[in-house]
Amino acid sequence: MRVGILGVGRAGAVLGAALARAGHPVVAVSAVSDASHERAARLLPGARILEDLDVVAEADLVLFGVPEETLAPLLAGLAAAGAFHPGQVLVHVSARQGIGVFEPVAAAHDVLPLALHPALALAGRAEDVERLSGTAFAVTTLKSLRPLGEALVLEMGGEPVWVEEEDRPAYAAALAAVRDGLEGVLGAASRVLADCGFADPGHTLGPLVASTVDGVFRSSVTRDPAGATEPEEHP
Repeated sequence: MRVGILGVGRAGAVLGAALARAGHPVVAVSAVSDASHERAARLLPGARILEDLDVVAEADLVLFGVPEETLAPLLAGLAAAGAFHPGQVLVHVSARQGIGVFEPVAAAHDVLPLALHPALALAGRAEDVERLSGTAFAVTTLKSLRPLGEALVLEMGGEPVWVEEEDRPAYAAALAAVRDGLEGVLGAASRVLADCGFADPGHTLGPLVASTVDGVFRSSVTRDPAGATEPEEHP
């Protein structure tokens, strides 16, 4: 499929590059800021920078990488301009929203709505494309389109996980709690270690975080349904 990207943010650029690597060429993008122009040049070489309407006209699959609060108004404006065509695949990457945001345009224009979100903090760099390998993607769409959504995730190297429409806000809140909590704790710990003479606090904290996360999830396996923890065996 020919891919067009509206909003070359960190997620849009990385997922676009992953789709291109899977054989879906990114033919056109819309980019406004200097940062988005730079990401497009670095991650999506060969893609033309066009106006929104022209990007949609060029694409079989339109990837919306815009901020969550601007998605609905953008869809409404594109629909009013008659931008969409039957059979076109529309994909957004918002964690909180499902396909309800596509509802005003999906039936009227016979488009195929998908909500795909990787459970990964993306920085908009080339290495993020590799980090998608094995990453869980929340997939929300019509039941009939589930194979399409899951196939796209697999092609990008991810692992599709079905999330119901009504569960998207809870899914987004869980990810945000982890991200915000880690940013606060790691930021404070890094400053303390730097004051203690550690030249690279991240190098010190990285293995600690990884081993702690592994330990938390391993320990959950030993918990019985009542919440009690099985005693450890001792030699």
